This record gives sequence, C-alpha cells and structure tokens, in this order.
Amino acid sequence: MDLTPIWLTLKLAGITTLLLLTFGLPLAWWLSKKRSLVKIIIEAIITMPLVLPPSVLGFYLLLAFSPQHGVGKWLHDNFNLQFVFSFEGLVLASVIYSMPFMISPVKSAFQQLPASLSQASYTLGKTQWQTLRQVLLPNIKPSLLTAIVLTFAHTLGEFGVVLMIGGNIPGVTRVASIAVYDSVEQMDYAAANNYSLILFAITFILVISVFVYNKYQVKSSLE
Repeated sequence: MDLTPIWLTLKLAGITTLLLLTFGLPLAWWLSKKRSLVKIIIEAIITMPLVLPPSVLGFYLLLAFSPQHGVGKWLHDNFNLQFVFSFEGLVLASVIYSMPFMISPVKSAFQQLPASLSQASYTLGKTQWQTLRQVLLPNIKPSLLTAIVLTFAHTLGEFGVVLMIGGNIPGVTRVASIAVYDSVEQMDYAAANNYSLILFAITFILVISVFVYNKYQVKSSLE
C-alpha cells in the first residue's frame, strides 16, 4: 500500500492546525469581546463552511484562485503563486474549511471567562497580548485542546473541497480521503479499507485523548 496519501494528509492537517492556531486564537479573542455588526458579519463568514456543501466552497475557491482571472491571476502574474492544483491550494482550502472548528470553541471559552480576569491583569500593568498569553489561554486549555483536535481531525477527512481546488495529483494533492475514493472506483476494496482504517484509528485516538484529558482536568479541579 502506498502510504504517500497518509503522510500528505498528516502534513496538511498539521500545517492547517498551526496556521489556524497562529491567527485563529487572536481572532477568536477579538470576536469574544463586545459585539458589533462587523463582528457578526465576520462570524457569519467563518461559520459558512459548516453549512455550505464542501464542493460549493471548493468551486468558488477554484474560481477565485484560478490563474486565468481574478485574485488567482493577480497572484500568478505578480508573485508567480498558483493555488489551483497545488499543495498550497490544499492548505488554503483547508484553513478556510476548518476555521470554524478552531475559532468557535475558543471564542465560546473566552466568553465564559469572568471579565475580572482581564481587568485584574490590566491593573497589574500587563498588555492585551500578555493578558491573552499569560492569563486567558491557560484558563481555557480544555477548550483549546478540543479546538486543536477538531481542526486536525476535520482536516484529515476533507474530500470535496480539496478535490475541487487540488484535484487528484499523486504525491502532490492526492490525500487519503481521495485515495479511498480512487480505490473504491477501481474496486480495490482492500486498499480502500486500509486507508480508511488508518484514518479511523488516528481520529479515534485523537478524540479519546481529548476526553481523557478533559476528564482528568475536571477531576483535578475538584480535588
């Protein structure tokens, strides 16, 4: 069995999760503060991947970043960047598609924290960034871990959106979910089963780890 699709999938999930951690945490913190029309619109846009069919999102990403027109043409002509049918395109699509799985749990956790935590931190002279990093994030570790695992696991199973923008190029964009589909199309059920079992095992271990960690955290807080 060719394990390249598995390694490519793990690489994609890891990069997607790291990118969403980098800008998703500050964005979730900002969204958790006082509501405004702008924030409502941004939240609605972030939530769209949850309700849109993946193929629809992938189709519009394909149009937007096509090197023949629009943003894609501008990026290609000025920076020689091409997101369509490339691994970079998979990363872009995965970040957009998995964004609600990172931002929503973290935003909800921030909103549940008492405002006195931030106020006390500011009183002690800490900046907003120091307050976020040293005070708020340590208090939402279970939710943060859940968001990380959900983002990683969700990226592992992406199919429609990555197929639309990345195609099916072996070693470049052929991730595990597409390999499963290809194997079934070729009636190679043994290969499809192997890919599926690996994805299932990885996801199951991740989810179980979150439940065990959260249970341990609750038990520790009660002692």
